[in-house]
Amino acid sequence: MNKHIETKITLLGAGPGDPELLTLKGVKALQTADVVLYDALTNEALLAHAPEAAIKVYVGKRSGEHSHSQGAINQLMIDYALNYGHVVRLKGGDPFVFGRGYEELDFAASYAVPVTVIPGISSSIGVPALQQIPVTHRGLSESFWVITGTTTNGQISDDIYQAANSNATVVILMGLKKLAQIVSVFKAAGKAQLPAAVVQNGSTENEKLVVATVEQLQAKVEEAQIEAPALLIFGEVVSLHPSFKNIIKQYAAIS
Repeated sequence: MNKHIETKITLLGAGPGDPELLTLKGVKALQTADVVLYDALTNEALLAHAPEAAIKVYVGKRSGEHSHSQGAINQLMIDYALNYGHVVRLKGGDPFVFGRGYEELDFAASYAVPVTVIPGISSSIGVPALQQIPVTHRGLSESFWVITGTTTNGQISDDIYQAANSNATVVILMGLKKLAQIVSVFKAAGKAQLPAAVVQNGSTENEKLVVATVEQLQAKVEEAQIEAPALLIFGEVVSLHPSFKNIIKQYAAIS
């Protein structure tokens, strides 16, 4: 290449799905990209911010559809940076909240390639907020847990058992396939009547919401045909959602 290239990588959080929830700093990074490597959970509308001549590469990373291994993505990122200049690694949500962002940062460091991190709105906070469900609220919740639904060994996280015994709001990402098991954990903790919600495709036009008690949650999710990607919320704060008052009225009428 004739032009001088500045080799660098930007790890950019795309937010929960709505392209307008990308940060202004994120827009500026995309505008100067030579290459964009983007995940399945990022909105392709964001690619319009990148120069027309920029190389755009889809690298997958959706459950059951790993088009590239993490190792392959790491290497692609370095190869493109060394050969083309500024690589924007566009990741859903926030790169450091179950986004494996630090693995990519660490790999780049081993090649002495400078990395800038631009945080994104994590779905763990942003999606509940868009539903007017605060993860903390005076008198209801003093803290919140953000937990992965499935660990690397395929089991649910041990942290879910601890979180179910707390008064904290519990937000579980990538947990839909384990919903029956997760619900049983909360029931075992005496939380059958705890308010809970499931949000599919939060912040997008395909968004779906189910609000119920823990006891009724699985049946409601099946009835609504909720699919991944979905986020689970357990906690008294879910009772603040307007639809929850109707649920309480229905249960009162039945009993």
